[in-house]
Amino acid sequence: MPELAEVEFFRRRWNPGLGQRLTAVAVHPRARIFRGAPASAIVSALHGQTLLSSSAAAKQMLFRFSGDIWLGVHLGMSGELLVRPADHRPGKHDHLVLRTAAHALVFTDPRMFGRVDLHRGAEPPPWWTALAPPLLSPEFTPAAVAVFLTRRARAPLKAVLLRQERFPGVGNWMADEILWRAALHPQQPAGSLRPAEVRTLWRECRRVARLALDTIAGRTEADTPPSLNIQIPDTWLFNHRWSDGGHCPRTGCALERAEIGGRTTCWSPARQKLPR
Repeated sequence: MPELAEVEFFRRRWNPGLGQRLTAVAVHPRARIFRGAPASAIVSALHGQTLLSSSAAAKQMLFRFSGDIWLGVHLGMSGELLVRPADHRPGKHDHLVLRTAAHALVFTDPRMFGRVDLHRGAEPPPWWTALAPPLLSPEFTPAAVAVFLTRRARAPLKAVLLRQERFPGVGNWMADEILWRAALHPQQPAGSLRPAEVRTLWRECRRVARLALDTIAGRTEADTPPSLNIQIPDTWLFNHRWSDGGHCPRTGCALERAEIGGRTTCWSPARQKLPR
C-alpha cells in the first residue's frame, strides 16, 4: 500500500488540473471505490466545478473544488492517479475520470481497494481534520511518542509504528527503515524503551519521513511510478529488505525476515538486538 511519500507523489500528479474547470466527469458507477459515496452523487457534485487545491496527509488525499466541495481519495493497494490527454478513453480500471479542457485526471485501481469520498461544506470533512499530526509537524513530539508507547507497552515496536493514530503515513517499509536506523529490534516491547531510545525513535521517524518525501515525492511525472522503480540510495535498508538473502548496508551481515505484528518484517541482527 502506498505510504506517506508515495501518496504525496501521486497527489502532485493532478497538479495540472489546478485552476481548471471540470467539463465532464466519467465513472464506472458500480466500481467498489464508490462505497464511500455513490458515483452518481460525485458526478452531480463535481461537474462544472473548478479544482482549487489539494493536500496529502497520512495515506490519504483531499481535493478541494469550488462550490464548497471536497473529494477524498485513498489509493488502497493498487490505486494510482494519472494525467492523460483531454480525449482519454477510460480503460477497464479507470473508475473516475475528471475532464478539463486540457487534461483528464484519472483514478485507476485494478483491485478496487481504493476509495473516494465526497463532502460538502465550507470546512474540510471531519475525517480529514481528525487525522493524527504529521510526523514533521511541531505536534509530533518525543513526549507524545513516549505516551503512545507506554499505552501499548506489550506490543512489538513494529506493530506500534504501523498505528496511524500516532504514526500517520508509516507503512511496512517505512517502519522497517525507521527501526533499522534507530537500531531497535522490531520485536522489542514498546514499553521497554529508555528515554534516550524514545527520542532516537522520534528522530528517525522524522528523518525517514523527510528523506522519503525528498527522494520519492520529489520525482517528476516523467519518472517511473515509485511503486515500480524507486531510485533509493543503497545506504538505505529499503533496497535490501525485499527478499531473503539481503545484507545490512551498514554491517554487511545477513538480514533476517519474519512476520511481526501481522506484517513481513526485515531487520539486521548485528545492528538491531533484542534486549533480554
